[in-house]
Amino acid sequence: MFQTLIQKRRSIRRYVQKPVEPEKLDLLVETALRSPSSMGSNPWEFVFVTDRDLLEKLAKAKPHGSSFLRYAALGIVICADPKKSDVWTEDASIASIYLQLAAEDLGLGSCWVQIRNRMHDEAKTAEAYIAELLKIPSGMAIESIIAVGYPERQKPPHPKDELELEKVYLNYYGRSYPS
Repeated sequence: MFQTLIQKRRSIRRYVQKPVEPEKLDLLVETALRSPSSMGSNPWEFVFVTDRDLLEKLAKAKPHGSSFLRYAALGIVICADPKKSDVWTEDASIASIYLQLAAEDLGLGSCWVQIRNRMHDEAKTAEAYIAELLKIPSGMAIESIIAVGYPERQKPPHPKDELELEKVYLNYYGRSYPS
């Protein structure tokens, strides 16, 4: 089942205007909280955004690559406390992909919005913009937002013969993996 899930998961940026049901939201919350972290430090925290006005404002978090949030039924902001773990970015990234895979499993589409190290405008970071908008305390870092909703259309999986097998090596870098 996992192979099928990862084969069919695609980034979805267009959604039908249908809310995510409460039972699916609950499963996404559980998924987020079950995400592994280094030494069980659980530095991550999550802001689940369903308010249309807030989603519209989150869509403006950065000049490129966030505008589709305005169409999503849900935006999940993945934050972390850097004081809890020196690998908080990895932990928050793992939580982000767990949420994307769970969304796919629930019949929802999703797309990652990179926030860390991105600018909102020339003077303000995307993190600062979102922290101010959602009242996220100072000291918390924001890794990403996962846009979630019902896909406007289903995208076909990437064909297996288009996978970049030349980027996989056996035992030593440069030693081709058998096909």
